[in-house]
Amino acid sequence: MGVATEPKAYTHALSGGRPGATVRVRPLLTGEINAPPAFFRRPDGPLAIPRGLLAPRRLWSPVPIPAFLVDHPGAGPLLIDTGLHASVASAPAASLGTLAARMYDIRMEASQSVPAQLEGLGVEPRSVRAVVMTHLHYDHASGVSAFPEATFVVARAEWDAAASGRMLQGYRPRQFDHAFDWRAIDYASTSLDSFAGFGRSVDLLGDGSIRLVFTPGHSAGHQSVVLRLHDRELLLTGDAAYRRTAIEEGELPLFCADEHLYRRSLSEIRAYVERTPNAVVICGHDPQGWAELDAVYS
Repeated sequence: MGVATEPKAYTHALSGGRPGATVRVRPLLTGEINAPPAFFRRPDGPLAIPRGLLAPRRLWSPVPIPAFLVDHPGAGPLLIDTGLHASVASAPAASLGTLAARMYDIRMEASQSVPAQLEGLGVEPRSVRAVVMTHLHYDHASGVSAFPEATFVVARAEWDAAASGRMLQGYRPRQFDHAFDWRAIDYASTSLDSFAGFGRSVDLLGDGSIRLVFTPGHSAGHQSVVLRLHDRELLLTGDAAYRRTAIEEGELPLFCADEHLYRRSLSEIRAYVERTPNAVVICGHDPQGWAELDAVYS
């Protein structure tokens, strides 16, 4: 297995940066997936994943699948992840594959796809110039094909893992194997800076408004995003922390590619939260947290 697409190296900031720029961030709910209780905290002992998945279906509960619209004064609209493709609403196997479609009960209306929500907000989907992928798992990359004119930014380690990955690892290569403008960040480079407790960071536009921070563990090349609002910052943890209790209690989720790296990334997130107590923190799949979010952060 492999992919035909080869990303270019991310070597410099994308265009559109403005000194002192701040952004507006709008959370987008692209659907929900039913998950077992162990999704958030894996059971102890051997065969944790099979035992976690075998919980009675009556105990499973809906988990949000988000994407985020970021409005930048110079770069225009950008996305963090793409959420679920519109086809998932009527034919989930077409995007997710037969295995995932059978394993998970996914709830989605076609109107929840990111392009449909953008149009409802008066944003032309083709105007999206950049998409930051926290990682390439199927619930984040399902909608990649809807943005052929955007530059996609991903960690090199994530691309390499996903390009050879299978659905059992959370990857569906046909979702992202498109000849788009992919840029891969080499987080192993010694030229990268640290930022606010995070060991490796990239200033996406060169103006400090959108910083990508390397938080591997959930997947091989997971990255989170720190955004500068008018008077505070906003951290999108992605799946480096499914919910706030992961940060507070260090819970290990059911699915984790590397437990050691996951815990190290979680400690960096915790250090950031402690250092930046007024920051808004939005976790990747937090049902309670999602219900409490504002429509827009600016």
